Amino acid sequence: MKKFIIMSLMIFCAFGYAEAQNKADIKFDKTSHNFGAFSEKSPIQKCTFTFTNVGNAPLVINQVVASCGCTVPAYTKEPIAPGKKGEVTITYNGTGKPLGHFKKNITIRTNAVAEMTRIYVEGEMTK
Repeated sequence: MKKFIIMSLMIFCAFGYAEAQNKADIKFDKTSHNFGAFSEKSPIQKCTFTFTNVGNAPLVINQVVASCGCTVPAYTKEPIAPGKKGEVTITYNGTGKPLGHFKKNITIRTNAVAEMTRIYVEGEMTK
């Protein structure tokens, strides 16, 4: 009985290890972008974050949510194969927002090893 339990435990651990090896993993080229100072006369700013699937299974982005309605994300919808790149484009619309510095976060949920990643945009809207 003791041998059976030990063998079962070893098999369970081996399957767990094998499963962990077949996971997607996301790596961003950068995780923050500073728009710098821009005029309220041109309140719409855009930037693109590029990422790579550094895992060995297809990467799927399940959800991208911004911390504010003034920040709108767009992202690669199809699965990203291992070694391939994808993008998250952020559009900040400062129309009607107060002048000054802002910092917004965008939460990305995926099937990667780390299921949640945050990226940030910031800048300063001036007169």
